[in-house]
Amino acid sequence: MTYHIEIYADVDVQANVNEILITAASTALSQQSYPPVSMTLLLVDDSRIQQLNRDFRGIDRPTDVLSFPAGELSPNSLEELPYVGDIAISMPYARKQAEAGEHSLLAELQLLVVHGTLHLIGYDHITKEDKARMWSLQQEILTQLGLHYIAPTED
Repeated sequence: MTYHIEIYADVDVQANVNEILITAASTALSQQSYPPVSMTLLLVDDSRIQQLNRDFRGIDRPTDVLSFPAGELSPNSLEELPYVGDIAISMPYARKQAEAGEHSLLAELQLLVVHGTLHLIGYDHITKEDKARMWSLQQEILTQLGLHYIAPTED
């Protein structure tokens, strides 16, 4: 499948990060047999993610990842892929979680991209059953990415 994933970084990132994050999102979409779509990843600092969290969720604190589904999949023109939504990731928050989980920042970022992508395509973890399903899917995708040793946090 072909997916178009744009990455915008408000923070400094290593040169190879974009390609790896695009692969993580594409793997999540492909694993779910999702049709070709476009999406955006935004890499930000804690103050920006706190602002987004406050403005869109009413929670005035930083978080690791936020997903903003676009709603109905419909392209803006005949040549464009349907737009599935945006994912914002806090790099400092991800760094703290990577250290706490004793794995690399890059592995944590891949986890967050997979998590955010699953949210964009309709998965959630509000109920115990939904959470079990989403965590299982995340683990399958992370294993495909060679990250079988990474587990999502329980929050």
